[in-house]
Amino acid sequence: MIEINNLSFYYKKGKPVFEQVSFEMASGIYGLLGENGVGKSTLLRIIAGLRFPDSGQCKIDGKDTFRRDPETLSKVFLLPEEFESPTVKIDRFIKDNAKFYPHFSREQFENNMRDFEMETDRKFSELSYGQKKKVLISYGMSLNTPYVLLDEPTNGLDIPSKAQFRKVIASAYDEDRCIIISTHQVRDLESLIDPIIILDRNQVLLNNSVEEITRKLVFKHTQNKPENTYYTESNLAGYSYVGPNLTGEETTLNIEMLFNAAVSNRTTFKDLFNV
Repeated sequence: MIEINNLSFYYKKGKPVFEQVSFEMASGIYGLLGENGVGKSTLLRIIAGLRFPDSGQCKIDGKDTFRRDPETLSKVFLLPEEFESPTVKIDRFIKDNAKFYPHFSREQFENNMRDFEMETDRKFSELSYGQKKKVLISYGMSLNTPYVLLDEPTNGLDIPSKAQFRKVIASAYDEDRCIIISTHQVRDLESLIDPIIILDRNQVLLNNSVEEITRKLVFKHTQNKPENTYYTESNLAGYSYVGPNLTGEETTLNIEMLFNAAVSNRTTFKDLFNV
């Protein structure tokens, strides 16, 4: 389990990124959402032990990540949005790095690469940005770490590759694994992520499962402009909206509309979801 306890983090100029934030993440494929600059990447780096909070704690399985304990680090894989490209062949990179992760599966890595239609005997320098991402995603998911942190992983992937990405993530997930995907391309991952975390204004605005969200909210379409909604969008077919679920109706979550509803009704959503 990842435990965030009263965590505060400030940039050098004194701008707060997080202030007294507390929440937990257990198993699941978490969607980490928020506007640009809200601190999604910073949070992932804190969890990975690459940044240190000004106060509070971030723990993985009860151990502070800032201590950078080798056993704890071996449980975590982070794929940042921007990364320094290796200069060696893919096979050499795997041989040099996978040895630090006790549960690495070469067979799983090769299966992931086949899913991405990639070969393992090429140099990183020969690959495009998107192809490099495919290799690192294949590698990261085959390490079988309990905690996987992916920062904007679908950036640089074309439409077929995004479908392949979803397949790789789904096949690697099990109920003991915590995968956190920071993204602003929610439509790419709408069928995959659950639970959902929304970061906003130095705080966690939402941290709930899809079931919990749809139990309290409805996501609907109508030809006439609705009343008493949290968020409404007009479109060619009429109106799409998010409203309170007063009758226990089952509707399909629209993550993009959920986000817009949440940031438009911050206090209401905190009360509604007991944040």
